[in-house]
Amino acid sequence: MALRAARVGLALASLARYPFASNGAHISSALVFLIAYAIFSVGTLFETKFDAAPRAVIALVIDAAFFALTEWLAPGSLISSLTFGYLLISAAMLHSALRVAIATLAGTALVLILNWPLGGVAWASITAGAIALAFALHKSYLEQRLSNTLRHNVIIRSQAEGAREAERERIAADFHDGPLQSFISFQMRLEIIRKLLARDVEAAAEELNQLRELCRTQVSDLRSFVRSMRPVDEGISLSASLSRMVEQFQRDTGITATFSSEEFHDPDETEISLELLQIIRETLNNIQKHSGASRVAVFIGKRGQKLEVRTEDNGGGFPFSGTFTLDELELLRMGPISIKRRVRMLNGELSLDSRPGQGSSIEIRVPV
Repeated sequence: MALRAARVGLALASLARYPFASNGAHISSALVFLIAYAIFSVGTLFETKFDAAPRAVIALVIDAAFFALTEWLAPGSLISSLTFGYLLISAAMLHSALRVAIATLAGTALVLILNWPLGGVAWASITAGAIALAFALHKSYLEQRLSNTLRHNVIIRSQAEGAREAERERIAADFHDGPLQSFISFQMRLEIIRKLLARDVEAAAEELNQLRELCRTQVSDLRSFVRSMRPVDEGISLSASLSRMVEQFQRDTGITATFSSEEFHDPDETEISLELLQIIRETLNNIQKHSGASRVAVFIGKRGQKLEVRTEDNGGGFPFSGTFTLDELELLRMGPISIKRRVRMLNGELSLDSRPGQGSSIEIRVPV
């Protein structure tokens, strides 16, 4: 609004400086343009679309023509200098650096031609042009940074939404395979007991004993399920968090679990530690649910510039046999999906060794 008001003020000041001819019979073409520019200036007070492309380009051309006329009629005058300043400010505020450069060079060239030899007004105009161009370049730089930041934020939001969706799917799958199946089995056993009580009390008592074992298994499954959703520990080292996790796993499942660690510094990025903890948590949860293992060993250490985490068990292994890398597992569509996805997000490496009937091991290396 301030720029539009300044345009009106300059137009009216120019009209006051260049009135009608003394005899009133002749109106010069310059005066016609000044009247038209004044009408245009007043119109822009009520039509804000001239501040937006493509009409802003038309307004810039008209403003440049107005400056050229004032400079031609009165080189180096106060109105001419104010008009040039207005032209540079409006161009720098509303247009790209290229348009500002064109307006600055054209206006400066006109000032140099009409004010030779150079005086104070000419040097002031040149300085103003240089300042306007520097301002436009800085504005363009800030706009580019803002655009990159917004684009980066969109990517982060998309990745966060993808991670939340994947986590929801994992929780739903774990609940379906674990606690929900136990509840369904519990319901079926209750129906069997109800029927047996009518004809075979001893068989019903045996079913009750089996149902008690099922309840104990169900409690273990529920604890594993809750543990898989529990947030990781904060404020302690990665090694201490893993040690506590392995200890808790042994208490909840009754599976012998050992943890060993070499001396290393935690990753600078907390996200790496959180992802590694979640990977081990999911690995232990899978071992408890699917492997039938009686022993688990977890190791963490540093190899060069990479943090290495290894989990071994003596369970039934995976349905396939051999050693596979992350790329091979994804190509063959084998192995734990969630763990593969997390390792890929960390730009890490994964090696899975499966020995059906003897156990399996998962080794992960993450750059730190």
